[in-house]
Amino acid sequence: MATKEEVLDDIEQTLGFVPGWLNGLPANTIEAEWDLMKNAEMTATAIPNKYKQLIGIAVAAERECDYCVAFHTEFARLFGATEEEIEESVQMAKQTSGWSTYFNGMQIDVGQFKHEVREICDTVAAKEKAA
Repeated sequence: MATKEEVLDDIEQTLGFVPGWLNGLPANTIEAEWDLMKNAEMTATAIPNKYKQLIGIAVAAERECDYCVAFHTEFARLFGATEEEIEESVQMAKQTSGWSTYFNGMQIDVGQFKHEVREICDTVAAKEKAA
């Protein structure tokens, strides 16, 4: 287990300085939080970094977190997202949230819904294959 000073050194090496919000983390959690942040936010995984950040923007916008919107927007740009992609990720959050509100409020049967979605996907796939 690394000391807080060792973790702060790694943060500074990676980011160029230690942001106050990371420096303020307790000694008993900073290593785990930094490892998670570094690996989830800045390391290539099965989902490319740009797309992870676009997902982050959408979630942050839905949760109305100004801090997270700012963070994920800047990191999305860092990893090559265009303004159009950023806007589209927010539009998807709005779209998903709106339909979720409707489906839940109207108490749409989830089993029937899943069946209908599979039918839709089968139809669209067949049309794409034929084209």
